[in-house]
Amino acid sequence: MTTSNRIVFATFGSLGDLHPYVAIAQELARRGHRPLIATFEEFRENVESAGIAFAPMRPDMARFGDKAAIVERLIDPWRGPEFLVRGMFMPYLRESYEDLARACSGTDLLVTHPLALAGPLLAQKEGLRWVSSGLAPLTMFSAEDPSLFPAAQWMLWVRKLGVAPYRWIFGIPRAVIRRWEKPLRELRAELGLPATDVIAQLEGQFSPRMHLALFSRVLAARQPDWPSATVLCGFPRYDGAPPDARTRDELEAFLAAGEPPLVVGLGSSAVMVAGDFWRAAIAASERLGRRAILLTGTPPGQLGAVPPTVKVFEYLPYSMVFPRALAIVHSGGIGTLAQALAAGRPQLIVPVAFDQPDNARRTAALGIARTIPFRKATAGAMASELAPLLDNATYAARAMQVGEIVAKEDGARAAADALEKALR
Repeated sequence: MTTSNRIVFATFGSLGDLHPYVAIAQELARRGHRPLIATFEEFRENVESAGIAFAPMRPDMARFGDKAAIVERLIDPWRGPEFLVRGMFMPYLRESYEDLARACSGTDLLVTHPLALAGPLLAQKEGLRWVSSGLAPLTMFSAEDPSLFPAAQWMLWVRKLGVAPYRWIFGIPRAVIRRWEKPLRELRAELGLPATDVIAQLEGQFSPRMHLALFSRVLAARQPDWPSATVLCGFPRYDGAPPDARTRDELEAFLAAGEPPLVVGLGSSAVMVAGDFWRAAIAASERLGRRAILLTGTPPGQLGAVPPTVKVFEYLPYSMVFPRALAIVHSGGIGTLAQALAAGRPQLIVPVAFDQPDNARRTAALGIARTIPFRKATAGAMASELAPLLDNATYAARAMQVGEIVAKEDGARAAADALEKALR
């Protein structure tokens, strides 16, 4: 019989940084454990409606003001990462620590997302069993299989010179990130923890007990420089509650009225800075003579009049609509990509920021996608990229092959199995 354990997940970010942990928590709950997710207060309903216990962990997003303005700052390739770390999390590190400490009272295991910077400190201070996790290949910071960093794309060229030059040049971002972490080092001292040269956002994010790589092997295979305690789990897929009956009926009616449509979505963050993107997507579909479904994150009426070949929804679970698409257009967030890969459909990826350009690059290398930067995603550019994606049957055939692999992976189950081992 499985012993019931309290397992706390600490995460920050968008819904793409929440949903994988909801999937794992639900699997653990089915096994009799008592999972809890600590994150932004604004995600309380998302967590509790999934049947999982919730604890708020500061900072509150409300204190930063308008969400669209925040996202606009975050997606800047040069200043966005600094704003995220120095502007949003470092000033509230003590509050995060206090909240997480309360959430972890009586816990048997703590699982952290890379942005939950208070987690490793708490684990070390209180002697908690700690497992780290990452949602995308970029979080592994591998020199053997380097990722595309939006602010330093030139580093991929350096990697062509060899692993040693790449590791040497990586000293530049290391030095920058170290400066960002001054408040964290000060909190370490206040807690009576020994000083360290470890960079919390790089090698310091990895637990020596276990690290869960919560993405599919089709995106990145295990590398020699990954932490030895890494468990490659696959995607834990979860995309929210099903829509109401009226929305389901509207979807089914539209799908039944013609050929499979293009399905266009921007995840939960990029929708806030979409600008003219939706109109460009409509124009691209019209140029190609294709139907389209847009998932805009806002009430359909806000977009104004659309042609009868286009249907607008504020929200649909991706798992419900992606498998029925002719092709999928999205921004490459890891949660969206997990559903798109499992759906087995060709993709046009329009990456915005953070891990998205690297996710797009890796997906295109699989032979199932094409990609253009979000800022260059005009109607003409999207039509030009979609045309060969739709006309060349190789994309669809390869997407189906990859989809079969990803659909068979059960990242939530694999992660739950690993966490139960970490509890022994």
